Amino acid sequence: MRRLLVRAWRALRPVQWRLLWFAHAKFMVGVTGVVRDEQGRVLLLKHRFWPEGRQWGLPGGWAKKAETFEDTLVREVREETGLDIRVTGLAYLRSGYRLRAEVAFEAVLTGGSIAIDSFEVLEARWFAPDDLPPGVREPHLALINGHPC
Repeated sequence: MRRLLVRAWRALRPVQWRLLWFAHAKFMVGVTGVVRDEQGRVLLLKHRFWPEGRQWGLPGGWAKKAETFEDTLVREVREETGLDIRVTGLAYLRSGYRLRAEVAFEAVLTGGSIAIDSFEVLEARWFAPDDLPPGVREPHLALINGHPC
């Protein structure tokens, strides 16, 4: 019986990924980044759609289909701030939500100057890690300090 199943599965090789796609959960992936400049400051954005008093946070957004998570962060930072970055490493990965996973990366500034997307972002600024504005989300504070929760 096992041999028959193996042979059937192998025969389906051209469409295996489609069968797996229908059989498994689909997730949205939120990607966040701790972006630092050459002075060690952290890029924070004041997000328009976040709750009043808790609008400051790290840049990020949702991954698009067929996009690497690193490319998602590079794209989102460029769209939201006009800055160019290089992802240097994985800082955090969390799953277990209904239809969402979260990924956070460390990244460094490689160029550009701040030009915000006024639709999503009210303000973008560099902050020293020990001098952050009030209202930074707790999970983002933990990432900035290297202690993701």
